[in-house]
Amino acid sequence: MKLFICTQAVDTQDPVLRFFIRWIEEFAKHCEKIIVVCLREGTHQLPANVEVVVLGEVARWLKAFRLLRISVLRRNDYDAVFVHMNPEYIVIAGLLWHTLHKRIALWYTHKSVNLKLRIAVFFANVIFTASTESFRIQSRKVKVVGHGIDVDFFYPEQKKTRGTTVLSAGRLSLIKRHDLVIHAAEHFPNEVHIVGDGPEKQYLKDLAKQLSITSRVHFLGAETQERLREEYRRAGVLVHTSETGSLDKIVLEALACGLPVITTNLALSGLPVVIVDPTANAIAKEVFTIRTTNPQTLFAYVREHHSLQRLIPVILNILQSV
Repeated sequence: MKLFICTQAVDTQDPVLRFFIRWIEEFAKHCEKIIVVCLREGTHQLPANVEVVVLGEVARWLKAFRLLRISVLRRNDYDAVFVHMNPEYIVIAGLLWHTLHKRIALWYTHKSVNLKLRIAVFFANVIFTASTESFRIQSRKVKVVGHGIDVDFFYPEQKKTRGTTVLSAGRLSLIKRHDLVIHAAEHFPNEVHIVGDGPEKQYLKDLAKQLSITSRVHFLGAETQERLREEYRRAGVLVHTSETGSLDKIVLEALACGLPVITTNLALSGLPVVIVDPTANAIAKEVFTIRTTNPQTLFAYVREHHSLQRLIPVILNILQSV
């Protein structure tokens, strides 16, 4: 297959989308040629069969024109389109791609539903998502395929000594509820590491100060993939308090590194995690009583159900058959 991929950024330094580099590399193992269309290009070392085309962060009409132009000019260089998390690409070019007889796939894992997404669903041949909670529009086109965790990168380190630190990771926004972890820290003596950045950062710092636990609550900011992996490998437990109601890849990355997980998300009931009520007391109680799980057992679960190495061939096989 020759594939046309649309995403926001191709950059190993991007704090949010750096992981997608590995997706492109994995696609490249199974495709003859890949054209990646993005808004921003940074540092990367992609395989020789991958070409990156930058639309640029310019006016919307100009980005749309450039997308349509490259779609037409390179129409003989791709068989199918894979759009990652940005339905507006399909809103702009979906009709054209259909006219050119290209199969269209959308990857989407978010509870948000808007007009752009509904239009994208209309034009797409198939929609891939990680869990039933990750896509909120009912459609026969939806395929639940799990997440794509790079288990060649996220895996337990046998020589690492696991500590007692409570780890909380993810964007510092209201819906992620890092405040619950800070409130819970009033009731246990463990150090707390909060990884991520976002609009709630100052509020969370003020909350830790108000509760007089600033000496134990450490804000690490947005970490590289390598440093985040080290946190997964050194911590005693990940406390996951997000209210998105969907399958969060942070949980799967932690499990792949052998880190036990406490979560308030009922949607994760099928995973090897401990589910508690979304209260500070319930979280603190479980931190005190968290049971050690064989890291290889947690890793094996992610490898079997949510590995990138499993996901990409599944996506390509489905896309070829639609």
